Amino acid sequence: METIIFATKNKGKIREINEILADMCITVVSMEDAGITVDVVEDGKTFAENAMKKAVQIMEISGKITLADDSGLEIDYLDKAPGVYSARFMGKDTPYSEKFKGIFAKLEGVEEAKRTARFVSCIAAAFPDGRRLVSDGNVEGIIGWEVKGENGFGYDPIFFLPDRQKYMAELSAKEKNEISHRGKALRKMRILLEKELVK
Repeated sequence: METIIFATKNKGKIREINEILADMCITVVSMEDAGITVDVVEDGKTFAENAMKKAVQIMEISGKITLADDSGLEIDYLDKAPGVYSARFMGKDTPYSEKFKGIFAKLEGVEEAKRTARFVSCIAAAFPDGRRLVSDGNVEGIIGWEVKGENGFGYDPIFFLPDRQKYMAELSAKEKNEISHRGKALRKMRILLEKELVK
């Protein structure tokens, strides 16, 4: 069974990834599981650049096929901010509860039609033999007016899905994986990996 490293220390991401890739003949482990502690500087201008940089650097350290993602929240009213800076918005160590307040303040009085937003995910794969793969996915919604839901992580509690009349953090893990940006990108990556792993 092939061991693939996913370049993240985020346990929530690893859980999602393992749920979606569960029946493939691979084992996905985190950087932590692989004993890798480096911090890759995410200085790309796009999600794809950041994801590939992380995948390549961790692959070079581990010598194993490495997946990495860069994902974030784009809010149209804020010119697609926080975008690639989603994790570092208002400071890397700022609690999400404070980030939420900051976003709500910027959107105070803004009508629903102008609160459109999306989660974007880009996943990159780097193989030791030089092969590179990229996939992406997104989910559309709006920035809600309150913090709601106990599931998920990151900005999920303020991301409202009008078609479901629920916040992302109110969805079960199964529901989220079906519609999430990372779920879509991972399913695309899964197809690409299945083709490459049989070569």
